[in-house]
Amino acid sequence: MAKHSEQLKLKLVKQYLIGGVGMRVLARRHGVGRTVLRRWVAAYRQHGVDGLRRKHEHYDAQFRMSVLMHMWKKGLSQQQVAAVFDIRSAGCIAQWERQYHDGGIDALAPRPRGRPKTMTRPVPEKPAGESAPGERTREQLLKENEYLRAEAAYLKKLDALLRAKKQGVQKEKAQIVQELRRQHPMSALLQVSGLARSTFYYQLKALGAGDRYTKIKMQIKTVYERHKGRYGYRRITADMRLTGQAVNRKKVQRLMKEMGLKALVRVKKYRSWRGDVGRVAPNLLNREFSAQQPNEKWVTDVTEFNVLGQKLYLSPVLDLYNGEIVAYQMSERPVFELVSRMLRKALAKLGDHDRPMLHSDQGWQYQMAAYRRLLAERGLTQSMSRRANCYDNAAMESFFGTLKSEFFRLNRFESIEQLKAGIRQYIHYYNHKRIKLKLNGLSPVMYRTQPNRP
Repeated sequence: MAKHSEQLKLKLVKQYLIGGVGMRVLARRHGVGRTVLRRWVAAYRQHGVDGLRRKHEHYDAQFRMSVLMHMWKKGLSQQQVAAVFDIRSAGCIAQWERQYHDGGIDALAPRPRGRPKTMTRPVPEKPAGESAPGERTREQLLKENEYLRAEAAYLKKLDALLRAKKQGVQKEKAQIVQELRRQHPMSALLQVSGLARSTFYYQLKALGAGDRYTKIKMQIKTVYERHKGRYGYRRITADMRLTGQAVNRKKVQRLMKEMGLKALVRVKKYRSWRGDVGRVAPNLLNREFSAQQPNEKWVTDVTEFNVLGQKLYLSPVLDLYNGEIVAYQMSERPVFELVSRMLRKALAKLGDHDRPMLHSDQGWQYQMAAYRRLLAERGLTQSMSRRANCYDNAAMESFFGTLKSEFFRLNRFESIEQLKAGIRQYIHYYNHKRIKLKLNGLSPVMYRTQPNRP
């Protein structure tokens, strides 16, 4: 351990007290530990130059006990009480405190220095329980009794908390100390809990302030439950902004994580094989999944559901302008009538001058002459994906993935009729209420019917 002269100590202390340089910079410049320099400054303020001189003193049990009593009574730290009593090593005070709690004032007596004599017979030690109570003063016994009572009360509360929450944190410790401070001394409670006084008051202030995000959490939970867990933090943020709530998406993400809320939908992945272009119709869409106006580009496909061994087939038409389901048809058999009825419903919603392109895969329904004749009679252009390539009809595949993730896989169905009713409800929800970020946080119908439509 490096030894520092009295002149160096005095020089550094005066430089610090004059100002102009911080303790960290000054300690680093002269190769001195910052804690050591802080101790020199405190000793100089208490005792002047004498506090910087070397001391080789042995403290008896009475002096050590007076130091501990002063620290407990004034609520000082070990460094502060070391400066008051001109003790050069604050670490020894912690050792004295442990010794007192283990064996009382007798344990504070300094041990004899040097090696024991080899010829002398060791004298057996007296049990601490027999000699300690008679030699302690009434004040010491009362102090120890206060500590033990506070320790028992604190540990009882902490044990109940740990059984409930499986962890002890500063916030809960401060709450226990606050509850017990009327029955027990504050210094004893802080000592038992291991909390610094500043930490206790900081946590007490935080407890009094409450959770400032309570209102936002309630709004997040309301939106999450209204959409049955289908929304993640991005859509929840967009939904809250529609109501005029200015909130950051990262804050929503953090609060949802604290509340244990997570979107129930799965991540959608596609697998494709690059096949040949269909013989019936070319791939005119060519993955251009955007449209400038309604009824410009449509996509369609058929998907299958299985409930208790029974199958249900759904055939919808989706408008690429806003992702709205224009029309749909359900059937328990994959017959051509499923597609033809769907197509007639969709054609009935067209205006006199609407001639959308209708894109599909190379399914047998879309290659039939009757289907192509319906398109030709209304003037629609047919487009078909390449063989076995779902990317060419990714918009429709995306809707099927969303439907099954947000609705089908999150519910149990006892019959096909129950599934049909649920699909009708979900498609209405999808068109009118479910917002999309690419539609500026609006649902498909809201986006199509907005006054200043782009």
